[in-house]
Amino acid sequence: METLWSDFLNSEWHDWRGNGRSEDRLEKPAWQERFLSDWHLVASVPMPAEEASAMRHFRERLHLLAVRLADGDGMEDGDWQLLNEHLALDVVNRRLIGEPGAVRLVYVPVMEDWRHVRAEIAVSFGQTLLEGEKARIRVCDNPDCRWIFYDDTRNRTKKYCDEKMCGNLMKVRRFRARKKAGEEQGEES
Repeated sequence: METLWSDFLNSEWHDWRGNGRSEDRLEKPAWQERFLSDWHLVASVPMPAEEASAMRHFRERLHLLAVRLADGDGMEDGDWQLLNEHLALDVVNRRLIGEPGAVRLVYVPVMEDWRHVRAEIAVSFGQTLLEGEKARIRVCDNPDCRWIFYDDTRNRTKKYCDEKMCGNLMKVRRFRARKKAGEEQGEES
């Protein structure tokens, strides 16, 4: 399951096949438009330079936190402060929308900009923590990939961001390593 926060973190892309290629998609207007559209957010595209810098800095810090949580570490005071710093950037109005019997509370941003986007990312990450799901935060076991994902499997054993891509690649690598080790043992006999 993709989350707003994991989509944001994975804007720093690494080629999962192991050729060493990587790409920072955060400043690409096409990525920005797709990201905003997918998550029903509004902000200016292309992202202003000062916002790009703030977004990169937030991504770095949130990535480090996600990796620590994936390793089984707990939240520290500074981690909550990180999320609260970005929540404080956003001002929202509350509105009741609907008809009697089907009324819901919505939060309407005062400004729809990249600060609001950062706050929504912090909310998304915070909700994962508040729902007691920090143990579901994972880093793909493919060392070339480094993708951060939310493990939505029932038994919480998902190891790869994508079983068809990284999962199959790693199975092939393990098979080839076993085959090579077997051949080397056969030569020694």
